[in-house]
Amino acid sequence: MNFASDNWAGAAPAVMSALTRHNNGHAPAYGSDPLTESVSNKFNELFEREVAVFFVATGTAANSLALAAYGKPGGAIFCHRDSHIQVDECNCPEFMTSGGKLVSVPGPSGKFDANGLIEAMYPFPDGIVHHGQVASVSISQATESGTVYTLEEIAAIKEVAASRSVPLHMDGARFANALVTLGCSPADMTWKSGVDVLSFGATKNGCWCAEAVVFFDLEAAKGFEYFRKRGGHLFSKSRFVAAQFDGYFNEDSWLDTAAHANAMALKLAEGIRTAGGRTAWPVEANELFPVLKRRQFEQLEAKGAMIYEWPAKDLPEGHAPQADEVCVRMVCSFATTEDDVAAFLNALSGTS
Repeated sequence: MNFASDNWAGAAPAVMSALTRHNNGHAPAYGSDPLTESVSNKFNELFEREVAVFFVATGTAANSLALAAYGKPGGAIFCHRDSHIQVDECNCPEFMTSGGKLVSVPGPSGKFDANGLIEAMYPFPDGIVHHGQVASVSISQATESGTVYTLEEIAAIKEVAASRSVPLHMDGARFANALVTLGCSPADMTWKSGVDVLSFGATKNGCWCAEAVVFFDLEAAKGFEYFRKRGGHLFSKSRFVAAQFDGYFNEDSWLDTAAHANAMALKLAEGIRTAGGRTAWPVEANELFPVLKRRQFEQLEAKGAMIYEWPAKDLPEGHAPQADEVCVRMVCSFATTEDDVAAFLNALSGTS
């Protein structure tokens, strides 16, 4: 009953197979190998245009280096107050942007909207040196609350960013999960909706260690190789990151793994509601946040359930935990099975 994180799962069979397949012989180092070129072309196909792709090791590196590429002296980066870059990256975005200021934008269910962004940007007028400069806007897809921005919401946020002549960054740590939920193309969810640069995450969805920074503006990507090298994320054996992506994309494996994880999360949520429980936020990807009695949470842990207590913020009316309740986070992955879900729900039914 391990629902701690999709990071706890191993690598998907398609990825491991590709790593083995591409492990023979010699290949040029530092991304000049044929496989890296082939996978880069695959990104072009996925996004229906030529893009600039740079492999990195972690999502934190992808986010921080992408934002650094658009950094300004006194720069302000606008993001949700619960976003990964604001809460979980040890100030790496500030460090990589040479002191960029992360400005929190509030909003329910892990999302902010265009009006909230306008209000957050208001104290940073253009041309007033004392207040710094608006530098970029970042959204998470899917969010830290397991919700998903619609294409219309992304486009509206982009309109605000464009009004201040700054780029829109997407933290796509769970990009595939959000994509499956929306049922659209990668192009639709990114540059066609106004995204300028994407942190393309694959590690949470079945890769071992494969993330990428994807620029939709080739001019903006010029010189990024120096940011990556200086940040310590230029792989010497780049073909092994490319190999993971090769297996990940093969026969749409990445969409299948994401769809499975999402389906398991929905099945869990359904069972929890049938048992009289509720979830803090809508279940729109592979994360869910049940609100349980604290004694249920403790009993489930005692029975071996790997789940985390989670801060309950910005909850809709009627969803916030009461004094004897706790909000917990559960995450499904490609490795979550029907038996795992059934075991948890059976354990839950045995609590009181």
